[in-house]
This record gives sequence, C-alpha cells and structure tokens, in this order.
Amino acid sequence: MPINKSESIKKAKNDANEKEPSQEEKKQFNEEENNFKKLRKQIQDKLIKFATRIPVFMYLTDYRERSLHDVITQLEPGLFKKVTGIEIKDFELLVSLGVFNSALMNDAVYKFKRYEDASLVYAGIDKHKGENIGLYDTVISRTDYEQIFENVAEAGINN
Repeated sequence: MPINKSESIKKAKNDANEKEPSQEEKKQFNEEENNFKKLRKQIQDKLIKFATRIPVFMYLTDYRERSLHDVITQLEPGLFKKVTGIEIKDFELLVSLGVFNSALMNDAVYKFKRYEDASLVYAGIDKHKGENIGLYDTVISRTDYEQIFENVAEAGINN
C-alpha cells in the first residue's frame, strides 16, 4: 500500500459526507483505513527498532573512517540487517523519503563516537588514532574532529 494512500482515504471520507455510502463501500473504506493504520504502525515500529539498535550496530562495526550510510549500505549490510532487522531496501526507502535529517544524524553520530572514544581511551584503547571519522553521510578529518571536541569542551567550561 503506498504511503499516499491517506489521500484516497480522505477523498472517500469527503465523498461519504456528500452521499450515504452503501454497506459495501463502508466495509471497503474501513478495510482500507485499517490497512493504512497497520502500515503506519509497522513503519513506526521499524523506526523505533532502528533508533534503539543503531548504537549497537555502530559499536559492532569497525569502519569508523567511513560514513555510517556507506557502512550500512555497502560495507556491512548483513550485520545491519542482523542487528536492526531492517532490510537495506527499507533503509534506502526511508532515506529517500527524507526520514533522516542529515545534520541531526551527523551530530548524533559525532556525539556517539565522541562518547565511545572517551570510554575507549579511558580503558587504554585507541586503535583508531589518526584516522578520519565517519559521521552519518560525511567524513571529517581527525584534526577537525578533535578541534570540534575542544571547542565543545571550552564552550561547556565557559557556560
């Protein structure tokens, strides 16, 4: 069922207001509306599952120097499917529909990697020293990554 099915449901409601629908039309309308609600719920569940499992995926993958989008779609699609339960074609559909705000996703991935780095360095592990840092759909140099981190830390001290 296409996402724009809600338009046909609205049209059916408007038509129903103009004339009394038959029992068959009412049944069909209710069935379409239930199917639409079911589809919306499935999409919502997949997004929630994605949001809760993407950090696990990021911990499990070793491709920190590549963008998360590339890691998901090109480098480790099998791992992504296994961890999130989402097929790559479904992920690509969500991307094409504009579900993910690139700026917010880049910021979230940056913050995750900053937190992860801090915990790894605390444990004495720094196996990605000097490598570029992949965000959601872009890659930044290690120098830029560290400079942003220092600027954020300084801003926090001054506030």
